[in-house]
Amino acid sequence: MTAKFVKLLLVVALVALSSACGEFTREGRAPVILVVDSLNDGGTLLSDVLTGSIVNDMVKVELRLVLKDPGAPGVASSPSALNAVTVTRYRVEYRRTDGRNVQGTDVPYAFDSGLTVTIQESGDATFQIVRHTAKAEAPLKALATNGEIISTIAYVTFYGHDQAGNDVSASASIGIDFGNFAD
Repeated sequence: MTAKFVKLLLVVALVALSSACGEFTREGRAPVILVVDSLNDGGTLLSDVLTGSIVNDMVKVELRLVLKDPGAPGVASSPSALNAVTVTRYRVEYRRTDGRNVQGTDVPYAFDSGLTVTIQESGDATFQIVRHTAKAEAPLKALATNGEIISTIAYVTFYGHDQAGNDVSASASIGIDFGNFAD
């Protein structure tokens, strides 16, 4: 065998081994994955743009941790205190189901906000998914009088870190229908 052929075999072997790792193990350096089990119990949120006064919309997220190394067969592992994930912020972005997605014209502006919750194995948190200020801006403000409904999907990403400082994130989505619904 020539040295060139041996190098080629090594490259092929490395490519084959790296492809076997899969996306699961490449999701950051943290030994855990943050999973969103449900967002507002999975239902579509009806966001009323006018309920006597303008109010924000809150939803509940249920989170849990999954170890990347689940342990040996018959000897299950569970997250340790070092694996606990502290969520520190989140981002909400809206997209209309009809494809019109200009922020401030077709959909509310995306926003980031703070949220502090530490997940040991599982837990939940309530957070603001529609800011009251968005209901006083275009396009939601017009819905108070025009009788239209805007159907969107809100994409929410939660950001945090494990107790060793490794970054962790998880994403979820929920349908939101905006309108002036009967009070």
